[in-house]
Formats: sequence, structure tokens, C-alpha cells
Amino acid sequence: MRALRYFVSEAAASLWRGRGAAALAVLTIATGLFVLGFFLLVNTNLQQLIDRWSASAELSVYLNDGVTGEQLKDLDTLAERSGLVAERTYVSKAEALERFRSDFPDLAGAAGTLDSNPFPASFEWRVKPDLREASGAIEGLVAAVRHMPGVADVRYDRDWLARLNVVIRGARTAGVVVVVLLALAAGLTVANVVRLAAAARRDEIEIMQLVGAPFAYVRGPFVAEGVLQGGIAAVVALAGLAAAFFAFKARYGAAAAQALGADALVFLPPPLIALIVAGGMALGCVGGYAVARRVR
Repeated sequence: MRALRYFVSEAAASLWRGRGAAALAVLTIATGLFVLGFFLLVNTNLQQLIDRWSASAELSVYLNDGVTGEQLKDLDTLAERSGLVAERTYVSKAEALERFRSDFPDLAGAAGTLDSNPFPASFEWRVKPDLREASGAIEGLVAAVRHMPGVADVRYDRDWLARLNVVIRGARTAGVVVVVLLALAAGLTVANVVRLAAAARRDEIEIMQLVGAPFAYVRGPFVAEGVLQGGIAAVVALAGLAAAFFAFKARYGAAAAQALGADALVFLPPPLIALIVAGGMALGCVGGYAVARRVR
């Protein structure tokens, strides 16, 4: 504990002496961590949204206007015998029109000017939760329904959810590349700042070596200096990210919830916050250690 207190006190004093360069290093690390936090925040909310949409994934079977009662009964029987459908709901043309007016009140007047109801009747079949990954069986059911008399079209939510996941994976890959590049820049900046501190304390280091100070006592303050820079940068990045998030939520949160069907936008969970702080300290530690190991 005595050695740790010495490392931290010496590192804090060194940071204060070179506060201009240290501030630059902190801002560089904070920028990288802010970008990382932004991608994690977007990913967290997108994943929450996709999980919600996936949990409510359903088959929408749109019917021809001339569908007969016998054809409706055949479709209902097919859904029951498939063993894939948990809930079956019939939506009439009138109910479909009423849903449109409720979901899009700005366009309700335009729908009222039409001579006839343009919305088809449909079946909504909710897939059993434990069978949602059985894509082959569901695709077979979709193909069978498409060829049933009285069916105009079939839409399965999982199709576009799968395409959305592909886009999100591409965005994640691009985000990882950007974050890695920023992390390299941050590590180099920390190393340069610590190197300047080592150059300024050259005489002091030589005296410590002459009197037989252990290498840990000579090198420790430089590692601690990098860790402190990384920790401070992580706090700055999280503070900036939180301010931006809650400002966005206050202004656009209600609109986003209405448009996406989400209950609320959420900030980073505690494990991810801890990950960002640990990442910042690790970046600083690497930069500080890269310089400290050169001290002989």
C-alpha cells in the first residue's frame, strides 16, 4: 500500500506539472472512449429493439377480398396442424382500416376520402417462442400458405429482421475498426506524454538508481501516470456521452418511442460502463508501461 500511495502521488504531481500535455492525452483517450461508448449505446438500444420485435414476430397472411368462409377455415386448420403457431388472430378489413387511422392519425383524413376500404383482411399468426429458430419449418409453412386459395400475400417479420441484423453487423465491424484506430492513437499519445515526464525527471531517476531504489519504485509512477490519464479520460468520455444521451432523450425520446414502438431509450448498463472505465485505464497502463520499461 505504501508503494501504491507513492506511485499515485508521484503520478499526480507529474500530471500537474505537465498538465497541458496531460490534458491533450486525456482528450485523445476520451475521444476514443466516447466513440466506443456511442457504438455500445447504439448497439444496446438496437439490440433491445430487435429482441422486442423478434419476441413479437408473426406471420401476416393477407387475404383476397373474395375469400370464402371455407377458405378461412382451411387456413385456420393449417395453422393449428402445423404446430408452429401459438396465437391466431383474424383482422377484418374494417379493423385494418381502424388500425391505420389509429397508427397514422395524420393520414386518417386521406383514407376517409376513398370510395372503398383499400386494406385487406388478414390473419396474424404469432410463432411459438421456442420454435422461432426453426427457420426451415416456418419457411415450409409460409410456402404452403402462399399456395392456399384466398391468400393474396404472406409476410414474415423474421425476413426483414434478418436483413436488419446483417446491416447492424456491418456497422459493428466498421465501429470496431474506428475504435481500434482511436485506441492506437490514444496509446501513442499517452506514451509520448509519459516519455516527456520521464525526460523531465531524468536526474531524479538517476539519483534513485544510484541509491539502489528498486526498479518497481522507479518505473511504477510512470505506469500509474498512464493509468490515471486513462481513468480520467474514461470519466470525461462517460460524462460527455451521458450528457449527449439525456439531451437527445429529452428532445426526441417521445418521438423515437412512438416511431419505433420502444418503451424508452436506455443508457449503458453498469457492466458496459465498467468496461469503458477499465478500457481507458488499460490504454493508459499500456502507454505508461511502454515508457517505463525503457527506464534503466
